[in-house]
Amino acid sequence: MTERAAAFRRTVAARRTVRDFSDRPVPLAVIRECIRAAGTAPNGANRQPWHFVVVSDAQTKSRIREAAEAEERAFYRGGAPREWLDALAALGTDEHKPFLETAPHLIAIFAERFAVGAEGERIHNYYVQESVGIATGILVTALHHAGLATLTHTPSPMNFLNRILGRPANERPFLILVTGHPARDALVPEIAKKPLEEIASFR
Repeated sequence: MTERAAAFRRTVAARRTVRDFSDRPVPLAVIRECIRAAGTAPNGANRQPWHFVVVSDAQTKSRIREAAEAEERAFYRGGAPREWLDALAALGTDEHKPFLETAPHLIAIFAERFAVGAEGERIHNYYVQESVGIATGILVTALHHAGLATLTHTPSPMNFLNRILGRPANERPFLILVTGHPARDALVPEIAKKPLEEIASFR
């Protein structure tokens, strides 16, 4: 068990976020399997309050980029606190998001705030944010395990995704997961993770 745990830790420790993607195709079958894995996540009362929209169409990706960059311009040009912008500066991010068109697939993840019954009645979902967050973590890990790179993208607000992708009002955009192969010249920030003694306590 310890060996398996250590092997898994080494696998996920190699994961890195990238912002420069290749347009090299990725079989949709790979994405399907990874989403199936995400769908096994633990969740409140087994409501499974998530929906994943895989966007591979160039025109739709272009529309998403246009809408996302409009929100990002507002963020970087006055909407964000200086402290936040300073923290992002080391990562080299700005309002330009070409990866939204370059990467072969975008996975728009929606959190279902409540379900709708057969007669239009509201059905309460439980621990929605926690459940969708866990499923997203499994999805990121599954894509990495399959040999793909990812980027979690969260322009704010993201309600343009409901309009572009035709999702109902009871679903709230959670994030856009960009996935594909990294570009040959992709730059990865040199970062370090906190050691075990800083992130865990044993009593």
